[in-house]
Amino acid sequence: MDKWILIDGNSIANRAFYAMPPLTNSAGLHTNAVYGFTTMLLKLLEEEKPTHVLVAFDAGKITFRHEGYSEYKGGRAKTPSELSEQFPVMKDLLKAFGIAQFELAGYEADDIIGTLTRRADEQGVETLVVSGDKDMLQLVSPKVTVAVTRKGVSELEKYTPEEMAEKYGLTPQQFIDLKGLMGDASDNIPGIPGVGEKTALKLLHEYGSVEEVLAHTHELKGKMKEKIEAHKDDAIMSKKLATIFREVPLEQEADDIRYGGYEGAALAEAFRKLEFKSLLERLELGAGEGGAAAEGVRPEAELAVVAIKGDADADKLQELVAALQDGAEHGLYVEAAGENPHIADVLGLAVAAGGQVYAMTLDTLQAPFAEPLRSWLADPDKPKFGYDTHKADLALAWQGIPLRGAAFDVQLAAYLLDPTDGSQTLTGVAQRYGLPGVQPDEAVYGKGAKFKVPDEETLLRHLAAKADAVLRIAPLQRDDLEKTGMHKLFYELELPLSRILAGMELQGVKVAKEELEALGAELERGIADSVARIYELAGTEFNINSPKQLGEILFDKLGLPIVKKTKTGYSTDAEVLERLEPYHDIIPLILHFRQLAKLQSTYVEGLLKEVRPDTGKVHTYFRQTIAATGRLSSQFPNLQNIPIRLEEGRKIRKAFVPSEAGWYILAADYSQIELRVLAHISGDERLKEAFIHDMDIHTKTAMDVFGVSAEQVDANMRRQAKAVNFGIVYGISDFGLSQNLNIPRKEAAQFIEQYFDVFQGVKQYMDDIKMQARKDGYVTTLLERRRYLPDIKASNFNIRSFAERTAMNTPIQGTAADIIKLAMVRMDEAIKDRKLKSRMLLQVHDELVFEVPEEELELMKQLVPQTMASAIELDVPLKADVNYGVNWYEAK
Repeated sequence: MDKWILIDGNSIANRAFYAMPPLTNSAGLHTNAVYGFTTMLLKLLEEEKPTHVLVAFDAGKITFRHEGYSEYKGGRAKTPSELSEQFPVMKDLLKAFGIAQFELAGYEADDIIGTLTRRADEQGVETLVVSGDKDMLQLVSPKVTVAVTRKGVSELEKYTPEEMAEKYGLTPQQFIDLKGLMGDASDNIPGIPGVGEKTALKLLHEYGSVEEVLAHTHELKGKMKEKIEAHKDDAIMSKKLATIFREVPLEQEADDIRYGGYEGAALAEAFRKLEFKSLLERLELGAGEGGAAAEGVRPEAELAVVAIKGDADADKLQELVAALQDGAEHGLYVEAAGENPHIADVLGLAVAAGGQVYAMTLDTLQAPFAEPLRSWLADPDKPKFGYDTHKADLALAWQGIPLRGAAFDVQLAAYLLDPTDGSQTLTGVAQRYGLPGVQPDEAVYGKGAKFKVPDEETLLRHLAAKADAVLRIAPLQRDDLEKTGMHKLFYELELPLSRILAGMELQGVKVAKEELEALGAELERGIADSVARIYELAGTEFNINSPKQLGEILFDKLGLPIVKKTKTGYSTDAEVLERLEPYHDIIPLILHFRQLAKLQSTYVEGLLKEVRPDTGKVHTYFRQTIAATGRLSSQFPNLQNIPIRLEEGRKIRKAFVPSEAGWYILAADYSQIELRVLAHISGDERLKEAFIHDMDIHTKTAMDVFGVSAEQVDANMRRQAKAVNFGIVYGISDFGLSQNLNIPRKEAAQFIEQYFDVFQGVKQYMDDIKMQARKDGYVTTLLERRRYLPDIKASNFNIRSFAERTAMNTPIQGTAADIIKLAMVRMDEAIKDRKLKSRMLLQVHDELVFEVPEEELELMKQLVPQTMASAIELDVPLKADVNYGVNWYEAK
């Protein structure tokens, strides 16, 4: 039996955008609306099991309703670019799902859905309409159920004729009359001023319709009678505007919205591009990556594998070691199961050498007879071609097996050649080069809870196929790096940095657990104190973590102004509380309570769990192949996210101490590196002047934009200038700036315009780089890191605008990332050349952290900032501020 689902695309996307926290993928694309929409869609498909699905969209701003009322929807703010750029992505994702989508000029999504529900009624088809707008309730019928979103898009409230009668005492048709009387501010439908839902319901329960209310105004009294009589035309017009048009000339038939399920490979590729890893796992799509392994240049089934399984195969090992001495290129693959290399299970390794592929498990590699192979692995003068040699280095090191001499890394090369592909799986890379013989890991091991190591023969064959693929792919990538001008970037920066990072990660950072525990106790006291003071001001005890109870205290009991409502009551999110801060002393206490609670749970308790018992240290993992800008990402634990704006958060750094008695922690931080890069790239004379004369750039910007002297720049001016300075680097929109500064969008737009009037070199750079990107199809950093922009010529404005913002900010952000990486390579060389004991421990954004013995302190205080400042030559000076102390806190 058929079942239709009809979804109001614009309405759901809008709800998801404002309900979900900001999300972006590594390419910088905003994805929160798409993610919220997708999770709701998956839930519907799983629970409702429809035979037909359609997502309807508004085709444009002008509809037939504007002919009779030009102000229709006139009060709506312009859709933020952060949302509008997601609609094309959402539509592409629907194609991957195999779901139909309609839009028609002159009509709204409501009208398309209304027309289809009329057809469904005529055909007796069970239909579910999904929307964030209660206007759709007029479509309810015995066969049509309308589901309206609650709590963003995570929950749906379903309405049948019975539910409508129970909740409103109205028929679906009367819901149009309700809108006619009370209007709808979101659509700029006027209704009758002063008539809210309660009054409108009362009138309809008595008279039944707008027309009947108007026919009986003589029975009404006082101001209500006057209002209705004065605005009767508005009521009639409002009812007409609120009526969904159900005769849209749709050419599509039922078969056009039939849903036959999604195609796994297409959906997996879409999810990977958006970096929806949890959804990939939820649908178990990873196993489908790359398709079957039956086709290709050298499928696993046809690969000649030399399995080395123990002492009995010592002759095979000797054969391998002999093949490794011939000076040819050799492919190496180390299998380390698990994302965290510090605790990963090394399953085995394979080496492609002498025309053969040799494979063995970890037990075999650790056996005494395998010592010659371990020596080869540890020899830095024996070149190896590998895949993710950074992770392999770490995983083997924890097993007591050094890995040195990585001469090529397929994953790193793939990342440079296509930085927007966040996965860079060996299977995927092989397929891009026409070598699809490597099965995806999920097909061999399973995924998540289903992960299982296969039998030894299957395992070794899989590892051998990977080593063989590495050896075949490397020469092809080497040619591509030469063609794209990234050969130097790869060999002189990324590859040596990989080894440096592995050394830092193995070294780890000492954590004084007693300091963390003491801070935890201090936070607990602070939390208890905040709770007591909150209860005192509230006049009662309640669950502060309950939005419902907190809302009742703030808005019902204390009478604070209502900023935002949710489907279940009052919103008490951070944005709401920040707006309410001037109104009552309880608000800053609640905000402080939340901050302390997060510090305690996420950072104090979280970090304590990450301290290795055998070393007393945390060993983070720096990922080189995640961010499209070239930035490093820190994991297990993430040491780049420790909050330092709050003093209690900064105190967490007290727990990070030197690993040697009498040593110091030394930290050096680049000063406004992205703005200095912008000054160089743009050549803007005002920006260059500020940095050349070592002026405070935010004060300088405020002076130039507001036309005042340095003495006249107040704290608010500087704050606004700082937001614009850093916003420009990230291609900020007027919506984004208005959110940051809590000012109207119009004012934010004027501020950005003023900035460009003053810093015309920056404006010229922004225009020129967009033209260059359109010409070349990519942009580069000063070190030739390349980022492709396939959408830079897109006809769709939103897609093209996103690509243009990426074109503007990638050379700035990417160059800043390259510079600090370069500084790390230079510092590593400087420490080794001088045979210093000092160690580089961390890179956190624009900061490098070291542990330094006392006798080297004065030298390092000079050497580190000098090396960082001279990492690259710009038209403006680079500057690094250096501090030191007995812990990381004192070093800042």
